[in-house]
Amino acid sequence: MNASFNLPTAVYFGREAIAKNAKVLQNAGKRAFLVTGRRGAAASGALDDVKAVLAAANIPFLHFDGVTENPPLLACREAGLQAAAFGADFVIGIGGGSPMDAAKAAAAFAVDPALAPEDIYDPAKRRGTALPLYMVPTTAGTGSEVNPYSVLTLPDGRRKKTFKAADTWPRAAFVDPRYTASLPRGTTVSTALDAFAHAMESYLSPKSTVFSENAALFAAGELFDVLSQDPTAFDEEMRERLSAAATAAGAAISVTGTGFPHPLGYSLTLLDGVPHGRACAAFAGDYLTYNEKTETGAARIAAFCAHIGAKPGVLKVFLPALAGVEFSFTEEEIRERVDLVKGAGNYQNSPYVLNEAEMLAIYRAHFGGKKR
Repeated sequence: MNASFNLPTAVYFGREAIAKNAKVLQNAGKRAFLVTGRRGAAASGALDDVKAVLAAANIPFLHFDGVTENPPLLACREAGLQAAAFGADFVIGIGGGSPMDAAKAAAAFAVDPALAPEDIYDPAKRRGTALPLYMVPTTAGTGSEVNPYSVLTLPDGRRKKTFKAADTWPRAAFVDPRYTASLPRGTTVSTALDAFAHAMESYLSPKSTVFSENAALFAAGELFDVLSQDPTAFDEEMRERLSAAATAAGAAISVTGTGFPHPLGYSLTLLDGVPHGRACAAFAGDYLTYNEKTETGAARIAAFCAHIGAKPGVLKVFLPALAGVEFSFTEEEIRERVDLVKGAGNYQNSPYVLNEAEMLAIYRAHFGGKKR
């Protein structure tokens, strides 16, 4: 039995999580650097709640709101330089996965302004420990608030690469489901699909432990129960369940990492504009089909599906249909998309390990047929 895990993040969950635990932020440091996107943090009410807590303790802050989806590495470095110039001694990421991932990278660049952008991935070239991190998610999806991963877009704009270090674990996360209420239905579905991918891929991972398996099963059960109702709108209870599930799934992948739907989906996100959660779900059926080829994978899938009350065949249809990703690519376009992601380490993190020919076959099955 493997029961190991490391979760150094304190999670404060529920309504008014920030106000009720104000001292956590007020004791975090003397100068704060806030990292957000253009509108999500403000629209959700999270930004105002953070500002109010900081103002009550007379803590000055600098607000960087230049984070875009699929955060560019260069923008994160710029944020880090601004944090350093301001003299920030802690960082608060507010928003979905992009602002939280960007906050992690900015916290690392802030203590090493001379670091070249891509040198952040080389531990030997980093000097100093990243600034302390605090997270306020405004979506129920990535779980970035409870893991050390920062998925960044490289300067060519065509590839993603994950930055992970021992010092990019958030110190605390404030998970208030109210902050997701401003999200439209489509975004809520996409982020929930991302969380479901985390749960499913973590549960099947060879690196799974008793802790990650239980977190993954809890998350998957909650997510599937809500999504399978196909609500036209998500009520308060649903959003609470989705938020708890996304955080649990984020904790699960902090132990295991993710499987192959993630890298296969990156090309769809960067080249074709498909939201990350939907891009992952597009390959959920393939993930189940290929992993069923192994004895371990088949047993894991059977246990996973029994827990959430769905047959594997149902998930193979339901998840891609909910994703709604439809394209027609030429053979050249298919090869381009696979070439960009074929070297990702995620492929090794499944009972069945895809080869390049199988990656191409999956893309052709979904998106082939377009002629030059």
